[in-house]
Amino acid sequence: MKLSRAEYKTIAKFMEQLRPTRQYMQILKDRFPSHSQSSLLSIFSLEYQKRIKRTNSKHHTPEAIESYYQRYVSAVKTRPSSPVLLDLASEVDFSPSLLARLILERFLEEHEGAVPTKQVINSMLREPSLIPDHNLANHVYQCTINDCCYGPLVDCIKHAIGQEHEILLRDKLRERKLSFLDENQLRAKGYDKTPDIILEVPIAVEGHIVHWIESKASFGDECSHRGYLNEQFWSYWNRFGPGLVIYWHGFIEELDCHRARGILLGDRFPSDIVTLCHGAGQG
Repeated sequence: MKLSRAEYKTIAKFMEQLRPTRQYMQILKDRFPSHSQSSLLSIFSLEYQKRIKRTNSKHHTPEAIESYYQRYVSAVKTRPSSPVLLDLASEVDFSPSLLARLILERFLEEHEGAVPTKQVINSMLREPSLIPDHNLANHVYQCTINDCCYGPLVDCIKHAIGQEHEILLRDKLRERKLSFLDENQLRAKGYDKTPDIILEVPIAVEGHIVHWIESKASFGDECSHRGYLNEQFWSYWNRFGPGLVIYWHGFIEELDCHRARGILLGDRFPSDIVTLCHGAGQG
């Protein structure tokens, strides 16, 4: 899915009123029915992370943490079976999973007399049954399963989706009988920073030579694409030559502006491949 800057801004503007829960994702899907749910979720995740970066510091002041904790403790006394922590996250406009982390840290500090290690916190967030308080364990679990942008469940899903698309890319290349080295093979050869795929024989895509392919199971917005260009893509270009980036969930079409220099953008595996050995690939 390719969007113009104007289309992206319209979607991003609508997202400003939404919270990162699955109920709000249905609202988003209903508002933009012609766009894929995966693309909308990827865009929302990008925009929500920007929002969190702008406001994160105010939620981490000692005063804010103490206020959230006392409000949570008070609410649990009167409504222990209600999703009080999830409701509190919505009230203060903060990620449910990130708020759950703050409350859990404050709880453990109070009940164990010491600041918990990051390892302990992470293990309890991944497995809430380890939390010694039953109510808090349930509330942390509710936050984890309802947060679409942060938390251990989201991290696992993102990793799995990334792996799935890398496998899809390799399968597509094998279908075309294109020889390649993947990231693991390249690292075994001593390369430290590599794209997902290096083609052993270059191909042409839409009239442009391609030596490497990078798979991104996300939407390419201006901020993330700029970071990838500086940290990855230009480095690949310097070392391996021109290449192709596939943003499987789409991108802002104006960002595809470096073709003449050797970096192409796509939102799917290309259908018009030309190889040196086999001529035109079949669509």
